[in-house]
Amino acid sequence: MERTWRWFGKNDKITLAMLKEIGVEGIVTALHDVPNGEVWTRERIRDLRQYIEGYGMKWSVVESLPVSESIKYGGPERDRLIDNYKQSLRNLSQEGIHTICYNFMPVLDWARTDLSHPNPNGTTNLYFSHAQFAYFDIHILKRENAEADWPDKTLKEVDKLKETMTHEDDHRLVENIIVKTQGFVSGNIKEGDKHPVELFRKLLGLYKGITKEQLRENMRYFLSAIMPTCEEYDMNMCVHPDDPPFPILGLPRIVTCDEDIDWFLHAVDNPHNGLTFCAGSLSAGAHNDVVALARKYASRTWFVHLRSCHVFPNGDFTEASHLGGRADLIELARIFEQSNPALPMRVDHGMTMLGDENRGYNAGYSFLGRMFAMGQVQGILATVDRELGIPYRQPGFFEE
Repeated sequence: MERTWRWFGKNDKITLAMLKEIGVEGIVTALHDVPNGEVWTRERIRDLRQYIEGYGMKWSVVESLPVSESIKYGGPERDRLIDNYKQSLRNLSQEGIHTICYNFMPVLDWARTDLSHPNPNGTTNLYFSHAQFAYFDIHILKRENAEADWPDKTLKEVDKLKETMTHEDDHRLVENIIVKTQGFVSGNIKEGDKHPVELFRKLLGLYKGITKEQLRENMRYFLSAIMPTCEEYDMNMCVHPDDPPFPILGLPRIVTCDEDIDWFLHAVDNPHNGLTFCAGSLSAGAHNDVVALARKYASRTWFVHLRSCHVFPNGDFTEASHLGGRADLIELARIFEQSNPALPMRVDHGMTMLGDENRGYNAGYSFLGRMFAMGQVQGILATVDRELGIPYRQPGFFEE
């Protein structure tokens, strides 16, 4: 697979020169400073593409060209926003970029309660606690009838938490759930926004009455509208699974499991309508057999995220080693190398280690932790390629 890296533009503290040294072949990025819903112009795309190519790499995948909330909930602006989306697709294609990772998650892109959860070896990782998330939902967000969405066992844990949580603890949860994980990925809320909880409540209100079935129909509407453009300009759309892969905050989630993936691939049955196979998001759900999903959907996968989660008995989960957890990245490498050895792949959500925490990196996107993960994955790929008789590429070194 092509070794790619998520990079957040020219202001990213991790430079392209650093990435070239560690064997990155392709860059996964976006025009993060263009407001959601506006057209990405060829000039802006070309400027960033040429900047990346100046370091001997290519812009392999757009992650992401955001789908505006109005498209997701079916607002009055959705047709205009879809027209803008199609124009951005045309402009990207004309600049030689043909793979788009996007998501159809309402309001929240991805959710964690702890951004620096300690591991036994002294590193830290991202972590999701059902009890802490439920506490946020019930006592900070104060969502109407939130208690009804949580099991009794979790509600008892929330009652215990309420006795010990401080104002500082509440603030940390708000930062972790709706600020620090969202703003750097073209999210709805960014650092510096005043009253983020109130803003978040308004965003949730846009989805009042939206069921899973309605959200599915809105996704079908969007994909049906853009597929002719994707066919004409050879654009591969690959939706990212929901993270975490279960409903949260009363919002429906529609890319969480085998049945969901099968639905959207058949709802608009076009080869340009495909999947970003995020092993981490899928492995965070104990209901998912990740290897079986990879075998079933490899032919409709246009981009791969290699990471893995460990799920605890109560359903809480944490990022695991790239050699551990539920995802079995070794077997996934075999599956995807056989299906398409040119498939772009990036490691994802590395550990925070060896001073990463002091360098101001985006949550989940450390340098040394991800470099360590890339080394692990490169070793996996070298071994698998030898098994399969595929020549292994080692960028930056003389080829034998």
